[in-house]
Amino acid sequence: MSVATSLSEARVRGRGAQVVALRRATVAGEAILTVRAGDGVTRLVDLYQRDPLSLRLPQPARGDIFEASLITTSGGVVGGDSLRAVVKAGEGSQLRIYPQAAEKVYRSLGADSRIAVTLEAEAGAWLEWLPQETILFDGARLRRDTVVDLHPGARVLAGEFLVFGRRASGESLTHGLIHDGWRVRRGGRLVWADALHAEGDLAAPLGSIACLGGIAAYASLIYAADDAAAQLAALRALLPEENAGSRHALTAVNGLIVGRFLGDALAVRRSYGTFWAAARARLAGLPAQLPKLWHL
Repeated sequence: MSVATSLSEARVRGRGAQVVALRRATVAGEAILTVRAGDGVTRLVDLYQRDPLSLRLPQPARGDIFEASLITTSGGVVGGDSLRAVVKAGEGSQLRIYPQAAEKVYRSLGADSRIAVTLEAEAGAWLEWLPQETILFDGARLRRDTVVDLHPGARVLAGEFLVFGRRASGESLTHGLIHDGWRVRRGGRLVWADALHAEGDLAAPLGSIACLGGIAAYASLIYAADDAAAQLAALRALLPEENAGSRHALTAVNGLIVGRFLGDALAVRRSYGTFWAAARARLAGLPAQLPKLWHL
């Protein structure tokens, strides 16, 4: 934990509810997880954690693969916090990792909240980075970057999920910083880079029909594999029917599958989860189900 302090604002519920400033030390959390396959079984090789990040290894459902759950014990992320997760799936291993619950990014008085994710999959590995929501409070400043390193013969299904404000509480996201960046490297060569970036007045880009059109949630996913583009038609067939609350699409970009899910937060969550379960079954022959913690 660093010695610097950060001012962050959170809403206090109850009688005379008001917005107050909370002072606490900024944190630099880290979680590192490495698994490796031996005799057809995926086993833990290395686990390192530093508050407020913590890793748990729940028992997977029958017939499923090695699982890890990532927990932020501080209860949320404030301006000045830095979180770093590094996940490595060794040759021939199978791993699914996911947050235990939605992540909250609170209002900042100036400093950025930084999240860095590095995913590496070696030859023959299957790696899933299954997100839950990252909820941006009004005034939040999130700078998140996800890097995927893919060895030949590896497969990665990974995503992120943003919710713009707490609309159920009557709050919209009007100002702050959103930076959600991706880089995918295959064999050390950059094959895809992408970023959603908006700063300052967020009402215009979030509300404009030319941009995000007033949606409450935005989820992305990528499927990276040697034959990913060949799976496009089969994966499109797995997409749930669109409705008033959720829209979604898949495309192939430079040998990757890229998906977007837009709409109301709950509707996006349902569509996203339904597709993810079906996709892992299609692509890896795994059970078409999500972890129990994902449904809580």
